[in-house]
Amino acid sequence: MKRLYIIVEGQTEQEFVNEQIASYLRQYEIYEVKPILIHTSKNGRGGFVNYQHLKNDAKRLLSSQKSDFVVSMFVDFFRCLEIPQSERWNRKMNHLNQVEEMEKCVQEDINDTRFIPYIQLHEFEALLFASNDGFAGFFSEEQAGKTQQIINSYDNPEDINTTPEGAPSKRLLAIKEDYDKVIEGNLIALEVGFLRIMEKCPRFKAWIEKLIVSCKDLQNL
Repeated sequence: MKRLYIIVEGQTEQEFVNEQIASYLRQYEIYEVKPILIHTSKNGRGGFVNYQHLKNDAKRLLSSQKSDFVVSMFVDFFRCLEIPQSERWNRKMNHLNQVEEMEKCVQEDINDTRFIPYIQLHEFEALLFASNDGFAGFFSEEQAGKTQQIINSYDNPEDINTTPEGAPSKRLLAIKEDYDKVIEGNLIALEVGFLRIMEKCPRFKAWIEKLIVSCKDLQNL
């Protein structure tokens, strides 16, 4: 049995894993895909404010002596300020290089071949900008016109974050002040479609492909 656990920071990501990532991976005979909300306390879950919480969850999952599973993570870049070895990733000149170095630092810190770090650049909402179909379905015509202008300005939605107030979620709130990530985020993502997200978001696609390869490699262990 190929098993994949993905540590997530919130309900939106949890639902996205259940509804879209898990569904897509079934065609590769990866049938057991489970999102794990970060444990923030003994009884608390959700939210990524402390890297140690994520590490604790990863280590707990990886403590099993079984080798028939892969553990990954799906968290937003801007929440990763406590990633270890900040002197390494802070030296990088742009966010793409920083996030790549962060993932290397996490990989070294967790130190397990079954663990695949992934940090979403810049946040979950970037994936929604892969197409305007989702916004057109849930926003007003005027609001959807504004999201289309943003989409037209970027070849890669993962690049959307050119100013402190330019993060994808902040842009959405500026357009629709009652935008609700938990309620609307996955509905919009479903409208966009997973294949379109993969097509337009190369870092995200590379992560999904790496998960597939890693789970296939379980057969050779």
